[in-house]
Amino acid sequence: MINEPPPSPTPELKPAFGSGIRTWFLTGIVVAGPLAVTVWLVVWFSGTVDSLVRPLVPPQLWPDNYLPVRVPGTGVVLAFFGLTLLGFLTANLAGRSLIRFSERLLDRIPAVRGVYKGVKQVFETLFSQSGTSFRKVGLIEYPGPGLWSVVLISTPPSPIIAHALPDAGDHVSVFLPCAPNPTTGFWFYLPVEKIREIDVSVDEAFKLIMSAGVIQPGQNKTG
Repeated sequence: MINEPPPSPTPELKPAFGSGIRTWFLTGIVVAGPLAVTVWLVVWFSGTVDSLVRPLVPPQLWPDNYLPVRVPGTGVVLAFFGLTLLGFLTANLAGRSLIRFSERLLDRIPAVRGVYKGVKQVFETLFSQSGTSFRKVGLIEYPGPGLWSVVLISTPPSPIIAHALPDAGDHVSVFLPCAPNPTTGFWFYLPVEKIREIDVSVDEAFKLIMSAGVIQPGQNKTG
């Protein structure tokens, strides 16, 4: 009797198929995740602005009263045009006179005067096109030797604060954002020589912090 050779084993397809399912699922998350978060943020922002602007606008201007469906984002459009018109009027002589008159009235209210001036200074510093707030990014040795953290470089201290600082030399204020929420962090004055300025934009620094180092600056640049 002739012994026949045993049949060759069939290749296992289950592990490869399972690996493919896992890869496809993760790819789907990568594609759908950012899109879903972006849509959610846009819907949330437009809904919030709509709820704030709606009481200030006459009902005749809302398209919801003439259409069978609710149109999201109407408040955003109206707020954009309203703020642009306010800026245009403020740039004129009549608008500046009205703003100065309003500020004089607020200056006569002790409880409101300090709050208004402080908030106004913050907005002027953050949104002024000629301002220097958060225009540069640097590295500092923190929280210990050999450990480097990304900071946003702000403005030098005022003369009264600079005179009170114990260390000699120039100082600058920096903001150290916390990951993954860069809106929280630490703010302090630091000697200029302890900051290493880097060629990274503020947007790239925020992406680096929010992703906990996953999205490195320059990854999407070609050439």
